[in-house]
Amino acid sequence: DHIYEVLLYTDINLDSIEPDFILHEDHIKMIVQKSGMKYKSAKLKEEKERKNTDAVKRQVVSYPAVLTPRPPVVTILGHVDHGKTTLLDSLRKTQVASMEAGGITQHIGAFLVHMPSGEKITFLDTPGHAAFSAMRARGTNVTDIVILVVAAEDGVMQQTIESIQHAKNAGVPLILAINKCDKPEADPERVKKELLAHDVVCEEFGGDVQAVNISALKGENLMVLAEATVALAEMLELKADATGLVEGTVIESRKDRGKGPLTTAIIQRGTLRKGCVLVAGKTWAKVRFLFDENGKAVDAASPGIPVEIMGWKESPSAGDEILEVESEQRAQEVVAWRTYVEQQEKMKKDLEVIEAKQKEHRLEYEKKQQQLAHLTWRQRKAALYKANKHAMFLRPKERTEVDENTLSLIVKGDVDGSVEAILNILDSYDCEDECKLDVIYFGMGDISENDISLAETFNGVIFGFSVKANESIKKLADKKGIKIKLHNIIYKLIEDLKDELNSRLPPTVVETTIGEASVLDTFSVTVGKNKIPVAGCRVHKGLLDRKMKFKLIRNRDVIWKGSLSSLKHHKDDVQVIKTGMDCGLSLDKNLEFSIGDEIICYEEKEVQQTTSWDPGF
Repeated sequence: DHIYEVLLYTDINLDSIEPDFILHEDHIKMIVQKSGMKYKSAKLKEEKERKNTDAVKRQVVSYPAVLTPRPPVVTILGHVDHGKTTLLDSLRKTQVASMEAGGITQHIGAFLVHMPSGEKITFLDTPGHAAFSAMRARGTNVTDIVILVVAAEDGVMQQTIESIQHAKNAGVPLILAINKCDKPEADPERVKKELLAHDVVCEEFGGDVQAVNISALKGENLMVLAEATVALAEMLELKADATGLVEGTVIESRKDRGKGPLTTAIIQRGTLRKGCVLVAGKTWAKVRFLFDENGKAVDAASPGIPVEIMGWKESPSAGDEILEVESEQRAQEVVAWRTYVEQQEKMKKDLEVIEAKQKEHRLEYEKKQQQLAHLTWRQRKAALYKANKHAMFLRPKERTEVDENTLSLIVKGDVDGSVEAILNILDSYDCEDECKLDVIYFGMGDISENDISLAETFNGVIFGFSVKANESIKKLADKKGIKIKLHNIIYKLIEDLKDELNSRLPPTVVETTIGEASVLDTFSVTVGKNKIPVAGCRVHKGLLDRKMKFKLIRNRDVIWKGSLSSLKHHKDDVQVIKTGMDCGLSLDKNLEFSIGDEIICYEEKEVQQTTSWDPGF
């Protein structure tokens, strides 16, 4: 409209202008000048296409002479509390005992088991299914064999079925470990039969799945399970190329105060040595030290061997692909390219959002224009001024406080995989209408002062998984009224989070019926100058208590709610009328009763609501 108005003062014939008509440059300059502004011609920037400098995997070679046997990589999956962690701990203990190396000094996401016959097996300690599926989603299928742990007394449960599905999707063979066979109520045969429904057919039923009865707690049959794994690995003929540039996968990453960012990785090709330059995700490393699962420094790691790598600039994510490059300069090139690609993708997404908003505004504008199309431009201007006049005098809105119905979270975990698993579960939160869930920060490492000040700013709660908070941090949190919730089991943490969500929900009022009575007769009593209607009632259920609330129901509709004016039994004022007794009662002086009306006596109680979110545990 403004441009149209300016054009009236130029020599342009307005009748010749069609919608979407492109104005001449001179006219554009004139419009700008007449509007009291200055113009400046801008040069169009031509975006040069950057050369792809990413690092990629080597081509697969099939020279049999180059390939050497490697240990199988085994993941243990199963339902919560069926003994996955106990089995891993027992396998570790047998290993430590056989090596006589004392207790394990640190937690590392993968470890080796040496068999008496000389074979090795690599076990992965992934934090639950969420991390396993996250790795698979990235296309990094590290696992060769899945050991499915099922408790002999519980049988097949929800996450057992999920585990079978994970293994099938990844195309990984299964070995069945029936745990807790030392318990009197154990029934391994029932477990095998239940699994038939999920296409897991044990050898004794003519299938190809080996089943081993074990007791992880007592360490029974663990070597039989390991031998079954070795037998399956021999059938799979697992081999790898131990020469050339290194390729591997990050299993988990963590931060160590003395050593900086550390990653547990499994090498898939090549041999990793000190001094190698690696790239993973958007970070790189010059390998300073390599450690095995017992924290001992090692010089090299061949394919299939788990190793902890020190020397990263920042922590990569679990599931990231590790590639060796020729030099530090090349590593920086790769990281710069990957960061650039991510920025481009983000810009593309932002642009889509902006375009959608512009389209929305455009449609809104056109709709308004259509409504005013019958007016002349001067009348249109007056109408728009009138419509928007109230907005001109409004003061800018004051900053709105954070809504009480928002739970702000800070999530801290010991390793990247754990944080990712928790965030994946939080992504499934779908009850924003009840209480908003806002993750304001997540990261690795112990609870710090920075986390406390963030929680204070956003009125948030800190959830920690397998991390610590020292005494000074706890005191500071108490002083500022910040809740710190520390857990070592993911599903306990989620239960605690659900309790926290419940506490944010407003209570609901629940009515509990105490007594019911029917109106058998109606009459009125004169009090002073007023006639007050009275109902003659009989209680047929529960009791009527004068202190409680009452409602009058006629033809199934509630027509009155409130308190009694009087309650009498044989002309005596009473507090309570029990079942089978007759009484006279009055409610409101303007309320007439009808024979057949129902009188309900009820109590109102506030009940705490619970969230309807189901994270699938």
